[in-house]
Amino acid sequence: MKEGSRLLDEMNDRSREVFRRVVEAYIESGEPVGSRTLTRTLSEKVSAATIRNVMQDLEFLGLLDSPHVSAGRIPTQLGLRMFVDGLLEVRDLDHHDREKLDATLGAGAGDVGGLLDRVGAALSGVTHGASLVLTPKHEAPMKHIEFVSLGHDRALVVLVFADGHVENRLFAPPPGQTPSSMREAANFLNAMIEGKTLSELRRDMAREIAARRQELNSLAAEMIETGMAMWEGEADNSARLIVRGRANLLGGEAEAEELDRIRTLFDDLERKRDIAEFLQLAETGEGVRIFIGSENKLFSLSGSSLVVSPYMNADRKIIGAVGVIGPTRLNYGRIVPIVDYTAQLVGKLIAERSER
Repeated sequence: MKEGSRLLDEMNDRSREVFRRVVEAYIESGEPVGSRTLTRTLSEKVSAATIRNVMQDLEFLGLLDSPHVSAGRIPTQLGLRMFVDGLLEVRDLDHHDREKLDATLGAGAGDVGGLLDRVGAALSGVTHGASLVLTPKHEAPMKHIEFVSLGHDRALVVLVFADGHVENRLFAPPPGQTPSSMREAANFLNAMIEGKTLSELRRDMAREIAARRQELNSLAAEMIETGMAMWEGEADNSARLIVRGRANLLGGEAEAEELDRIRTLFDDLERKRDIAEFLQLAETGEGVRIFIGSENKLFSLSGSSLVVSPYMNADRKIIGAVGVIGPTRLNYGRIVPIVDYTAQLVGKLIAERSER
């Protein structure tokens, strides 16, 4: 049993209600909650002194914290996790939110990329937070690959797909690469590329490298391995991360320290160092998942929360994810149904496009 669940089970009714009221008030206001505030909202009429004692016990358990002396309490990360897992009341999707999402996502035809750009804008607008959208991989068969040196520390890989789709991606080549070693790497790949998707090519290439490593110039082998690491890691087989609504997190009355954490978050996102992990978070199962603060490596430095859900194609295969990120005091009860509905809607629209 998780620590939070055990603590919740061991609480009496009064402690559980005080804890729930503190978290709900903090999520609504962002301010520490004092005992006198709670005396006006509790169903049971008790004194402020009694409530203070309960809050001290909750602080001792690691569920609440005192940012300043005599300034009330705020929930800790453990407290927020326990609230989300055991006490959160998820609302039905508000019909105004549903109408906004339907109108935005249903507007216009266009390609999948355009649809997902609108998804990001819609989520950001409806939630007044920042939205994250991980677009699908391009899984058409490959036709041609070419490496182009742009300097000692930069190179370009040109990917040509059989359906006419072309992608150009920058990456950092291993030290010591030469134009000839890049040509050798490209020739090696092109000899085995026909009819294969990028993921299939990577699988076959790994076997080929193991079997023919001695036949390859060592620099060329290193070049190929780096290229594949780039495809599967940073770029995630051409997955693209769309970030919308940054200004929603940077505006308002946020303190300087919080702004620094949020800027750190977006710096990390813009570098896309952990983009593959974003999809992996959602691939462990269907439905909405919530990551609070340091629970998620991708957002741990920012002290933010992520509400994320995968979306699927017509074959029920997870191909991407949508999410909302904001401060840990996100209105989880409202955000969860918005993210869930958006993910289902995106999957439906993509499936409809594939059937045309």
